[in-house]
Amino acid sequence: MSVTFISAQDALSRMAIPLGAPGGFSTIIDARSEGEFALDHLPHAVNWPSLNNEERIFVGTMYKQVGAFEAQKHGAAMVAANIARHIQREVLELPKNWQPLIYCWRGGKRSGSLSLVLGQIGFKVNLIEGGYKAFRAAMVEDIPKRVAPLQFKVISGPTGSGKTRLLHALAAEGAQVLDLEDLASHRSSVLGHIPGQPQPSQKRFDTLVWQALRGFDPARPVFVESESRKVGNLSIPESLMLAMRDSPCFELQLSLDERVALLMEDYPFFVNDVELFCHRLDALVAIRGKAVVEAWKSLAHTGHIDQVVRELLTLHYDPTYASSMVRNFTQNDKATACVAANRSPEALREVARQLCERVNA
Repeated sequence: MSVTFISAQDALSRMAIPLGAPGGFSTIIDARSEGEFALDHLPHAVNWPSLNNEERIFVGTMYKQVGAFEAQKHGAAMVAANIARHIQREVLELPKNWQPLIYCWRGGKRSGSLSLVLGQIGFKVNLIEGGYKAFRAAMVEDIPKRVAPLQFKVISGPTGSGKTRLLHALAAEGAQVLDLEDLASHRSSVLGHIPGQPQPSQKRFDTLVWQALRGFDPARPVFVESESRKVGNLSIPESLMLAMRDSPCFELQLSLDERVALLMEDYPFFVNDVELFCHRLDALVAIRGKAVVEAWKSLAHTGHIDQVVRELLTLHYDPTYASSMVRNFTQNDKATACVAANRSPEALREVARQLCERVNA
């Protein structure tokens, strides 16, 4: 049998090596249930459940109601059957030099059982001591170390100015971009939830942020949007938030008419689902008052969505955003203006080219 126990820190370090490359792992296997895997998992991991969701609940219930011995017998039978299926499906064609990294929740029975069988076959197996729980603790501790050497350039500008579009244009120009709203599946405002697209768990978001951070070259700037501490329901790691707030700002400026039109394009549900739009407006009652929100709803129901969006910008978003920037971003008063002629891709590409030239000069 060839099973090597490695620390979570060692596993973390070796994540930088591409899968299949010398010194790295051939495959990263998560032996937890599909539900646990969906909440979060190591980068590039595949899911080989030793117990699936239903089996895990069944064994857990038996453990509480009948006893540990009976639960372990039934659990062992299920784990053995599942491992057999994984081997039949995934392993039979693999070469002898295949070297997987395996983990479960705490590096116990589920990953240990799979590692035991694969090791007895003759594969060199790596098992994370402490499992996912230990890896996550090491990863969270590593995030500030990843943040520290990076040079962030904050794209600021009021709602609807095209900050996300500019990030995409910067990426197309070859710049390093950290798109937190994309990682969070949210557009970071009261109306920012994307219909039909749930946000990841906080743990998953943390892992996605860490994975993005470790891919950046510290010698080159990283562009990021001027986010608040939370993107929807998800919190940005504290060290990253502090670094962003202490970084140079580049304020994207776009006319009010263009901003209204941009939001109508980027938030099609404003027009396509007026009831959903009005439901979202209810979140502003505590801030703007019921009379104002009801007036906006009335305008929306009579087809004047663009007027509602305009008033949302001038009466709510713009004052709130300006106050937040002054309060939180230390270099906001020295922000460099970046004026976009309009909301078109061509105009934002031109801003991106000029911005890249400026920061790389």
